Amino acid sequence: MKLRLNFSVVFSASAGYLLGIEVFSLSVFAALTLGGILVVGASNGFNQIIERHRDALMDRTRNRPVASGRMGVLDAMIACSIMLIVGLGLLYSINPLSASFGAFSVFIYVLVYTPLKAKTPLAVFVGAIPGAIPFMLGWVAATNDFDIEPGTLFAIQFLWQFPHFWAIAWLAYDDYAKAGYYLLPTRNRDASSSRQTVVYTLWLVFMSILPVFGFTGALTLSWWAAGLILILGAFLLLKALKLNREKTTLTARALMFASIIYLPLVQIIYVVDKWI
Repeated sequence: MKLRLNFSVVFSASAGYLLGIEVFSLSVFAALTLGGILVVGASNGFNQIIERHRDALMDRTRNRPVASGRMGVLDAMIACSIMLIVGLGLLYSINPLSASFGAFSVFIYVLVYTPLKAKTPLAVFVGAIPGAIPFMLGWVAATNDFDIEPGTLFAIQFLWQFPHFWAIAWLAYDDYAKAGYYLLPTRNRDASSSRQTVVYTLWLVFMSILPVFGFTGALTLSWWAAGLILILGAFLLLKALKLNREKTTLTARALMFASIIYLPLVQIIYVVDKWI
């Protein structure tokens, strides 16, 4: 289920829920978090079933249950199917729109992103779609509506994934290559890939403060909150610029950790700004 990744996804959904609600509902929140854990766990599991032979070639993935042979394919399929059915059922109990987005994310991640991953770096763009749904899904669970507000939350998490994942792809380039994965924009650790990382980081920071200008409906942001996000964004951008300048695994690692810090802190600032 890749629970560490799963936790970050559920954290994003929880933040979106707290941004969208007027009155907190423990039952809805529990269904959202548990349903999200199960749906994301199922997606990760199906991905590992499909990629089991390639996973066995890489140091970072060879000990996964299916790749290592500790779990059979049939057992994994049964476990993932149960998780998916129960998870989507919990999301449906909130509202059908939440379940629809959950099912859509599984479809794109498992049946589109996963097979594309070994063929083209464009798979990163496809994979960023299901990866961006959790923040938006929380708002949809709270409001049963999709409009400019959840669209903005989707855009923030969508753009965040490029500096984050490209930093990982740069850092783990040689390991990914063992399985035939070349996921940097140009397939190589070169100047064009690092420049694109900087560009997407700039767009991410801009999108993160967009609500302060009043263009995003009920999703608002105060000037003090936007200032804090700009400080975080400047820190992230400096790491991306350093990668662009030095092009080393050390600078890629620094960008990766900066991106891990950036997103949850931005989400916390949004929630605190709404409620305090």
